Amino acid sequence: MKTTVVRTCAALLLAASLAACGFQLRGSTGQYNMPFQSIYLAFPETSPLGTELKRNLRAGDTVRIEDDASKAQALFDVLSESRGKAILSLNSLGRVREYSLSYTLVFRVRDANNKELLGPTEITLRRNIAFDESQVLAKESEEQLLYRDMQADLVQQILRRLAAIKPL
Repeated sequence: MKTTVVRTCAALLLAASLAACGFQLRGSTGQYNMPFQSIYLAFPETSPLGTELKRNLRAGDTVRIEDDASKAQALFDVLSESRGKAILSLNSLGRVREYSLSYTLVFRVRDANNKELLGPTEITLRRNIAFDESQVLAKESEEQLLYRDMQADLVQQILRRLAAIKPL
């Protein structure tokens, strides 16, 4: 009992000292220094990926998202976006045991003069999901959750690639 209290106090003291010194994991703020002040995102209005990317860019307070491409310093063009689902493995009865989910985005970034800042770039994410036909609804829900997780990961990868573009 006494050792548990001592360990808990030591852990709290360590956490407090790390927080007090300003320690922070690299990239944990979610802030990226973009080489442009405004960007036009060519996503369809109903695109969940486009909505999440806009939300993340707006959170940075350094980049304006323009509704008119002619006013933006950078143009983000979506060349293709697709989701896929393939059978990964079968059980001894020939029924699906595992699926492989994929999410692929191909995009490029141009400046206002139509010069490519970032050539066509493909990002493909994959996740495996076990399948059980006795739990179809739960597995469908898990699949949607995995797609949302891949979408969030994709947005972070896009932001890192945008931040890595050489300044205009």
